[in-house]
Amino acid sequence: MAQTLDPIPFDSTDTVLCCYVNSASKIQVVRITNIQNWYFERVVFPGQRLMFESSVKGQLEVHSGAMASSILEDTIPCTRLIIAQAENEVAGAAIGSADAMQPVHS
Repeated sequence: MAQTLDPIPFDSTDTVLCCYVNSASKIQVVRITNIQNWYFERVVFPGQRLMFESSVKGQLEVHSGAMASSILEDTIPCTRLIIAQAENEVAGAAIGSADAMQPVHS
């Protein structure tokens, strides 16, 4: 399935590659709302791994709930979800290694 990405409105030196894994048994909605002029929201199914780019200042909100309600379960600083730095910092790293795919946050 193709994923449409919203353009990130900040300097690329401020960008980090992040990974979030839904380890709950319910569908979650994750959002980044604290970055001015940018809104990021995705649905994450149980066991699904979501990779995304964000500002190092980003705060990932994790929401879960039933039909007509939403509960803010957690707010995670994107710095805890970093799996690699921006392209210019990753250029010399071994991207294909198993360690490169492990999220910082567990």
